[in-house]
Amino acid sequence: MSSFQSSSSLNTKVVKKLTALIVDDDIVVLMVHKALLRKFDVETHEAKNGQEAVHAHHNGSCFDLIMMDLDMQNIFYIIQATKELRDMHVDRLIVGMTSREKGEEEKSFMDVGLDYYYQKPLTIDVVRDLVEKIKENA
Repeated sequence: MSSFQSSSSLNTKVVKKLTALIVDDDIVVLMVHKALLRKFDVETHEAKNGQEAVHAHHNGSCFDLIMMDLDMQNIFYIIQATKELRDMHVDRLIVGMTSREKGEEEKSFMDVGLDYYYQKPLTIDVVRDLVEKIKENA
């Protein structure tokens, strides 16, 4: 009897590494968020604006988490990019981040398809919660 097992009899479960796209033009905040995500073994990618985020998805990229800076110069395109991603059936978490206090604009952003709205920079607890939500929905 051989001690070899065929690959079909092995219980091999491939664990996909989680990925995040950070859409932010503030290099300091970008670095903070990348470091926090790496603590939870999340692979990070960057986009300078909403248009790059949409193009990445048009080109076949898929992320478990998309973090959108709502303080960018062209806020209209961030809103439009979020709508476009949802229209493309991107059903992953899209999180809006702002340095401003939550206010009336929160509802506007949520209405276009954001799942969550946070003040930035995000904390380790918020990032942990987001990673747990992603894993629950996987």
